[in-house]
Amino acid sequence: MADHQMIGKMGRVTGTITPGHLGEVMVEVRGGSEAFHAYAADGDDAIPIGSRIVVVEYFPPRTVVVTRM
Repeated sequence: MADHQMIGKMGRVTGTITPGHLGEVMVEVRGGSEAFHAYAADGDDAIPIGSRIVVVEYFPPRTVVVTRM
């Protein structure tokens, strides 16, 4: 999936994202949802499970940087 196709995609946190640590998100892609490793765009932010997010950066193949919606 190309970078420009991932940026702006929405999803939900499935593994808590904490400062400096990977979390996990499910992102709506290819007609379904797929799991991606995730960092918070704001390095001091903790994003709990269930939070809605939007992808702001993509590092192939399975890592994204996200912000809360």
